[in-house]
Amino acid sequence: MTRFRDDPEADALGQALAALRKARGLSQAEAGARMGVTSQAWGLYEAGRRPGMFRPDVQRRLTAALDLTPEDLALEMARQPVSPTRAAERLEEGGRAFSANGTAGSVRRTLQLRDDDLAPWAGSGVVLVYDLAVWPRRDQGCVVETDDGPVIGLYHRGDRDTVVLRGPSGDKRVLERSRIGSVGAVVARLEGVGWPQ
Repeated sequence: MTRFRDDPEADALGQALAALRKARGLSQAEAGARMGVTSQAWGLYEAGRRPGMFRPDVQRRLTAALDLTPEDLALEMARQPVSPTRAAERLEEGGRAFSANGTAGSVRRTLQLRDDDLAPWAGSGVVLVYDLAVWPRRDQGCVVETDDGPVIGLYHRGDRDTVVLRGPSGDKRVLERSRIGSVGAVVARLEGVGWPQ
């Protein structure tokens, strides 16, 4: 049997899915039937224990079963708090407890892209929701807050002195940790939200 490590991001996604299902007045069995899976399978998604739950096609199927969109799920996820204990443990266990500054809970921020430098991953107008309490996985989008402003890219690697991001075309950017204030994983990309400029 596969064992899943606690993952605050997966937990938040599962909690958001459960909140949306309950708001629609559906049981896990009813939601699962609409998606073509068992109530147990649906329950694993809500528990954050189902592989592939971050894939866009899976999120489209999950939200379609609730007559919603992946954007609805992302917005609900942005509202869900990350367990303070789990967030702190996740930063500690990877030996990457960087710029947590004692922050134990979710610290979510938004940033709207103004250009297409990250296309096709994300284009102009897309709003990124990033969480400073969640360190990015390899090839996950992240926002690095530096002295010169935010730097956005796909996380490649990090060590004691640097953080390396790569762009969609594969180009790499090395950032010195001495110039970095914080690093946060992108937990949602919202398109067509119509946020104020």
